[in-house]
Amino acid sequence: MDSFKVIAFTHKNLPLELIGKLHLNEEQQKSCLGALKLNYNFTELLFLNTCNRVELFFVTDVEITNTLTKEILIFLNSRLNNAELEELITNMETYTGEQAITHVFSVAASIDSLVVGEREIITQVRKAYDVCNLIGLTGDFMRLLTKQTIETAKQIYTDTDIAKNPVSIVSLAYRSLRAFGIKNNARFVFVGSGETNTLMATYLKKHQYANFSVFNRTLLNAKKLANVLNGKAFELSELQNYKAGFDVLIVCTASTSPVINSTIYKNLLHGDTNKKIIIDLGLPANVDEEVIANNLVHYIDINSLKEQAETNMQLRKKEVEKCYHIIQNKTEEFKWLHKERRIELAFGEIPKQVRAIKEFAVNEVFTKEISTLDNTSKEVLEKVLAYVEKKYNAVAIKTAKDVLLNQKD
Repeated sequence: MDSFKVIAFTHKNLPLELIGKLHLNEEQQKSCLGALKLNYNFTELLFLNTCNRVELFFVTDVEITNTLTKEILIFLNSRLNNAELEELITNMETYTGEQAITHVFSVAASIDSLVVGEREIITQVRKAYDVCNLIGLTGDFMRLLTKQTIETAKQIYTDTDIAKNPVSIVSLAYRSLRAFGIKNNARFVFVGSGETNTLMATYLKKHQYANFSVFNRTLLNAKKLANVLNGKAFELSELQNYKAGFDVLIVCTASTSPVINSTIYKNLLHGDTNKKIIIDLGLPANVDEEVIANNLVHYIDINSLKEQAETNMQLRKKEVEKCYHIIQNKTEEFKWLHKERRIELAFGEIPKQVRAIKEFAVNEVFTKEISTLDNTSKEVLEKVLAYVEKKYNAVAIKTAKDVLLNQKD
């Protein structure tokens, strides 16, 4: 297992922009990683990149030195300058053997993530394996490791509260919205069509909300979000004339001053006196304080959500110790699984050899004696030989496992 090694470039030590320069899409992985594996004679290779990390998993007897790492980095991106290469090498993390296994399990369990407890990483690990396996970079070790990694992460998400409380602002905002019992025919007005509102839109669409209007300074961007939602798109300047009414107003723009003032809000109400929901995810706030003070509203703002996110994050961090206990047990389990698999592979030829011996005995050594037997006797003999063959193979492999598994690493 000491031949398993990891090089990691992560958010903990490096700027995300620099990590991003190591990212490879699937097509780039096909053209680059096969050559990398071949050039350095790696037995197996797996490449993982997410928004906040790039990691390479190797099966190799080659020592991972700074010189080798520099060559690998240039393989990934030949445009990196000397200063960038130096920063990456100085701040990389390397792991070998059991320590590397524990690290991989921690990554998949999101303990090592920028946002602790986010489940997306487990999907990213699985996809990374699928891509590398498809292009012939992985072998039996990576297959076994990936299987155990996913099982470990699933157990952690099931048996601990590491992912129980949401910590992203948008997920908290959506949960707050759902708490008000909004019906599926509710009228939603989006002001702004950037990343935050787009993410909120995916939550709403997933749960079958269907009545959307999107306002944005640039009509083209409003149309992009509206198309996703099957809604209507308008320029922001038309907001003051909008008469179709709303139940939920979701606002998030880059404006440094309120976008929704009392006059615009009054026009949006168009005489409606029902209590409304306002989700203001702008920073600073996009909704004027007077609107909140003088109208019947449930107001959800980014500051209150940030407080809840931090509280939830602290609760998640308390679960980390439980997670490490599971990881420690799973690492020990993997060591046994790896040994067993090595034995299975080593004894893979035994059944073929035993069968060849049996066939040689029947067809060559004892052919005269067997020819004197009647059909019933031949059938009984064949059954006996098949039984002995099966039991011998099982006993041979079991004996080898008992011997080797009791040996120290």
